[in-house]
Amino acid sequence: MTASVILKVQGVSKIFSTNQIPAVNQVSFNLQEGELLGLLGPSGCGKTTLLRIIAGFEKPSQGVIELGGRIVVSGGRNWVEPEKRNTGMVFQDYALFPHLNVADNIAFGLKTKKPRPNNQQINNRIAEALQLVGLSGFEKRYPHELSGGQQQRIALARALAPQPELILLDEPLSNLDVQVRERLRHEVRTILKSTNTAAIFVTHDQEEAMAIADKIGVMEKGKLVQIGTPEEIYTNPDCKFVAQFVTQANFLQATKKGDLWCTELGEWCIDTPSSFRQGELMFRQEDVILYPDENGVTIIQEREFLGREYRYCLQTDSGKRLHARTDIKTPLSVGTKVKLDIIPKTAQIFPSA
Repeated sequence: MTASVILKVQGVSKIFSTNQIPAVNQVSFNLQEGELLGLLGPSGCGKTTLLRIIAGFEKPSQGVIELGGRIVVSGGRNWVEPEKRNTGMVFQDYALFPHLNVADNIAFGLKTKKPRPNNQQINNRIAEALQLVGLSGFEKRYPHELSGGQQQRIALARALAPQPELILLDEPLSNLDVQVRERLRHEVRTILKSTNTAAIFVTHDQEEAMAIADKIGVMEKGKLVQIGTPEEIYTNPDCKFVAQFVTQANFLQATKKGDLWCTELGEWCIDTPSSFRQGELMFRQEDVILYPDENGVTIIQEREFLGREYRYCLQTDSGKRLHARTDIKTPLSVGTKVKLDIIPKTAQIFPSA
C-alpha cells in the first residue's frame, strides 16, 4: 500500500529585505505519511527559516504549502495560524514551562486542542505519551529535576500528545552531550516510527541526519540542492557542495586525456559521464589507500586515532591537503612518504568552478 502525501511544499521563498538574497529560495518537496526528513546544511543556509514557514511562525514571500490535503499558506493569502495546522514543534532548548510539572507540560497542547478532550482523555494521553518516550512515572517532576535527555524526551512527548499530522524538530539534540545525543538519535527515530508520524528535523550534523532520516534534504544559500535517501546523498552527491558537506570528500584538479583523468597524484579511469575535460576528482576519505613509498610525493602530516580507525592529514608535493581514513592494522607514522591510490568506482568528477 502506497503511503499518502502528508505535506506538499511548492516554490516556497522567503525574502526578509529587498536588498538581501532570499533566505529560502524556490524550495519544493513532498513528504509522505510516516516519513522522516532531515534538513541538513551549514548555519545560515535557510533550513530553520523553512521549518518556521511550515510551522506557520513565518509567512513566505511566495509559494504554496499543503498539509494533510489542506492548503495552509498560498503566498501572502490563505494563511493558517500555527495552532490550527495540526503540527507539533520540538525546539532546540526544549521550551518546557519551568513552573509546570511534566504532566501539565504535556497537557498544555491537549487543552488547547479543538474539540478539547475531557480530563480523562487528557490523562490517558499523558500516560500514553510518557510510556512512548520511556518516562512513565515522571508525571509530578519538574523540568529542573530532569536531565537534558529527559527534558528533550518530555518535549517530544508534549509534541506527540495531540497526535499531530506532522512533527517539526529544530536542532533537537544539539544541546546534549555526545553520548546522550547518540543514544537519543535511535530513540527519536524509534518513537516517531512507532507512531507513524511524519517529521522534519533541522540539523547541521551529518551523522545525525544519516542516523535518523528516511530522506535528507541538503540546503545551500536558501536552495534545496539535493534530496534523497541517506545512501543516495552519500554515494551519489549531485554537486561539489553536497560532496564536501555530507562526506567531507577530497578534491583534486583533473584533466581528461583519452579515457583517463590525470591528477598530480596519478591517473584513473573514472566511469562517470562528462562533457568537459577539466574538472575536479572527488574521492572520499575511506576510499583512499596508502602505501609507504620513499619516492612518494605525499607526506603524512598528522595522524588521529579514532578507536576503530586512523584519520590522516596528508600534504602533496604542491601543498594540497588531503585526508584519509584507514583501519588500525597498519599504522603509518607522521612524516612518512606515501603513495596514494583510490577506489575508482566510488570516485566522481565535477566540473571546475
